Amino acid sequence: MVLVATISVRLIVPVGALGASVYAEQQGVGLLQIINLPYVLIICVGYLLLEIVIYFQHRLSHKVPLLWRFHRMHHSDTEFDFTTALRFHPFEIIFSTFVKIAAILALGIPALAVIIFEIALNATAIFNHGNIKIPKKVEKKLRYFLVTPEMHRIHHSRIPRETDSNYSFSLSCWDRIFGTYTEKSYNPQQTMEIGLDKFRKPGDQRFSKLLLQPFQKDITAVK
Repeated sequence: MVLVATISVRLIVPVGALGASVYAEQQGVGLLQIINLPYVLIICVGYLLLEIVIYFQHRLSHKVPLLWRFHRMHHSDTEFDFTTALRFHPFEIIFSTFVKIAAILALGIPALAVIIFEIALNATAIFNHGNIKIPKKVEKKLRYFLVTPEMHRIHHSRIPRETDSNYSFSLSCWDRIFGTYTEKSYNPQQTMEIGLDKFRKPGDQRFSKLLLQPFQKDITAVK
């Protein structure tokens, strides 16, 4: 799935987010390129703006039926480990790339901020999808700043109201700020059921089934 998504993005969106940021800097395109701020502050603001953009893209992917049809492939995994972080439909990856490019050009986010963001996005995705248990005291303190595996596991719960929460991917503050934070799951983490009711058969996890999942005849795309 990762291979198909990567090839698809390279063919359809060859410029990518980094290319868009270089263009924005060279041409002075976007908000941050026309306001007078120290470069270090521009990098910090640019990074935070990208975090907010991806938070709301993720949130919309749960609320807009068409977007959910593609995003639900990520949630249909009935296990929770670092491979789940790589499990995204190619069309969703392409859509996300266009969203990032549009945000970068509109906001004038510089290349260094994009590089830092992409590193953080990939590193924290692997971390917060990890099937690991962090000591309770450490986890509680760490969660003030970062999305932990326990916090994100709630987002992959089989219970819809939990799935529709904890959208942050790196900094955990966005869910608190925007009112989508769930601190504790209804069921204990050790016995929490992961995935979606609709896709629980072993055959649903085959590559062909996953690739065609968004195009199934059901029109509601319910959880």
